[in-house]
Amino acid sequence: MTARPLQICETLLRDAHQSLLATRMRTEDMLPVAEALDKVGYWSVEVWGGATFDSAMRFLNEDPWERLRMLRRALPRTRFQMLLRGQNLVGYKHYPDDIAERFIVQARRNGVDVFRIFDALNDTRNMSFAMRIAKREGGHVQAAISYTISPVHDIPGFVALGRELAELGADSIAIKDMAGLLTPYAAFELVSALKREVGLPIQLHTHYTSGMGTATLLKAIEAGVDVVDTAISSMSMSTSQPPTETVVAILKGTERDTGLDLSVLADIARKEGEIRKRYSAFEAGVAAVDVNVLQFQVPGGMLSNLLSQLRQQGAADRYYEVLEEIPRVRKDMGYPPLVTPSSQIVGTQATLNVVLGERYKVVPEEVKQYVRGYYGKPPAPIDPELQRKAIGTEQPITCRPADMLDPGMEDARREIGALARCEEDVLSYALFPQVARPFLERRAKGLGGKEEIAAAIALALFAQQEAKARHRVTAPAGPQVSAWTISGRPAAGMRWLR
Repeated sequence: MTARPLQICETLLRDAHQSLLATRMRTEDMLPVAEALDKVGYWSVEVWGGATFDSAMRFLNEDPWERLRMLRRALPRTRFQMLLRGQNLVGYKHYPDDIAERFIVQARRNGVDVFRIFDALNDTRNMSFAMRIAKREGGHVQAAISYTISPVHDIPGFVALGRELAELGADSIAIKDMAGLLTPYAAFELVSALKREVGLPIQLHTHYTSGMGTATLLKAIEAGVDVVDTAISSMSMSTSQPPTETVVAILKGTERDTGLDLSVLADIARKEGEIRKRYSAFEAGVAAVDVNVLQFQVPGGMLSNLLSQLRQQGAADRYYEVLEEIPRVRKDMGYPPLVTPSSQIVGTQATLNVVLGERYKVVPEEVKQYVRGYYGKPPAPIDPELQRKAIGTEQPITCRPADMLDPGMEDARREIGALARCEEDVLSYALFPQVARPFLERRAKGLGGKEEIAAAIALALFAQQEAKARHRVTAPAGPQVSAWTISGRPAAGMRWLR
């Protein structure tokens, strides 16, 4: 038996708490397990990216760059991985190339080793610039395929995409199954085809929402997948990843034995279980398995927030109507994979269609921009009637969306002025001006201690109680439903799965 150890990417410090705890884990609660994580021997630990960047400033009064530096010092031997949304970086819209370049340069200098780069539409034009800069800076470029199911998505298409990403310079390919839709046998077929026809290392990321997560990983392992994403058991399953210890134990004594020490993992799990209790107010509240993800192909985080937002509008009884409308809107929009930001775009439009009682009576600006082509090329043509209602006779753009953007770094530097102590501060402002400016102002005044964090938690608990009380109140009619917004970020309380 020839040993081919499976490698593990641990998601505890990024996607696990983003999926389960609304991205609220503080750096001070990551550091107690850092030393143990550094001893495990993971292929990588995912520590940054996705929603953790703006959430750190928005909700925790923390500098995301300082978190990265602190974790780098605490885990000196471990490869660090981040999730980068292509030209969206860690935001919800496209940014100019000069901002994208400086962000990637600073991310690399501050400790990121592996850049997992994806685009919500699988439009490689939105990935190529980030891939090139990350490669130039000496990072490992992991180009991701956003996996989904539709009449226009199939395994040959994903393999063709994998070949294109390899030609663009990818060092490895990630299968990003953000909704937990990848079945075990489809995983076997897809991994086999990518290994055979692309010839790069393959990493698989899935979520446990549908209940298939561990089985999907096992079939992918049989097909020769090189790395899989898992989460330590006390932060696994539900909308998170399959449990690390389970995968390690299953493979013990086989040719894919990870070689990881279960006793070390168990110690981390115990510590993390205690830490998780501190964040009970932010638990996603999604059942261990949610079959709605299979029927409606909606990520688990999107499901929980859909119900929460409908309750706040006094429209919880319309939940299944909205679920049924989401696939119809997705079809009209050309079957985009439901991942940030397309999940927000589709979900918002579906909700408006149902609550207002008329399809596309109101079309949000983000939907109009999507139809105009400013998010990229949809996988299939957009429905002509939706296009007419959204933009009339205007013609969508056909170029790379970022080519339409003027440089922004110097404008951001000038606008934020002396509040920025370094280029990282300028980047934070360039990406999230409405969040970064108040954060930098608080820092300049010397605010941001534990007292403020405690007050923020107390406020969140109060808001949660208020939301529960509002469930019994009828929401006002009319334009109030437009509280669902994706202008720059999800509306307050949304915990979209990314």
